[in-house]
Order: sequence, then C-alpha cells, then structure tokens
Amino acid sequence: MIESGVTFDCAQLVMDAEIARMVKRTVMGIPVSDETLAVDDIVGVGSFGDFLSLDATLKHMRDHSQPELVDRRVREDWTSAGSTDMYARARARALKILSEHHPAPLPADVAAQIARILAGAAKELGAN
Repeated sequence: MIESGVTFDCAQLVMDAEIARMVKRTVMGIPVSDETLAVDDIVGVGSFGDFLSLDATLKHMRDHSQPELVDRRVREDWTSAGSTDMYARARARALKILSEHHPAPLPADVAAQIARILAGAAKELGAN
C-alpha cells in the first residue's frame, strides 16, 4: 500500500504474499534426521558426484520454498521464456485472481449483522 491506503497495488500484494510464504517456511526451520541428512547418499555419490539425479534430492527439494513468482531459471531459459520480471508476473497473477476468483457469499446472518453495523454507523454520522 502506498499513500496510507489511498493507492493500492495488487501486484505488490501478490509479491508480498509470496515473500511471506517464503519467510514462514524459513522460520519453520530445517528438519534434521538420518533421512534428510542423506549421509548414505553422500558417501555413495562421493565428493564430485551428481546429487541432483537422486530420488532423495527430488523428494526433499519439494519440502523447501516453491515460489510461484521468483524465477530461478538460468538467464538463457528466462530470456527464451520472455524475460518477464517478478512485478510483471505478479501483476498477471493479480489480474488472474481478480478475474477468476468468486468468493462464497456471506451467510445470511453475517450479512444482516454487517448491514446493522453499517446502518448504525450511517445514523451516527448523520447520513441517510
């Protein structure tokens, strides 16, 4: 939000949500166990081996941050995919949400309570 809420950027909100998800995942910590340490795999592959092709690597990489907007591709792949920056991807995502999201209607009792609150506020302010 900019200007104390006068101006609002939906793309910035989408980026903030992604950053919050990443921070939340980080503060959860990293589980340490025999499985996650993969000592047997390390010994088996050796110092200069390929860990990326191991099933355990694939399994555990999904346990960590899986951003939707941060693009981790190498530059050549990013360029060939259109070179979009994070803001452009966030804006596209925000527009998609705004066009496709249809929230469930409020329960009747909740809508009635909101109407009573608004009527009371209007009365207090002298509005009709």
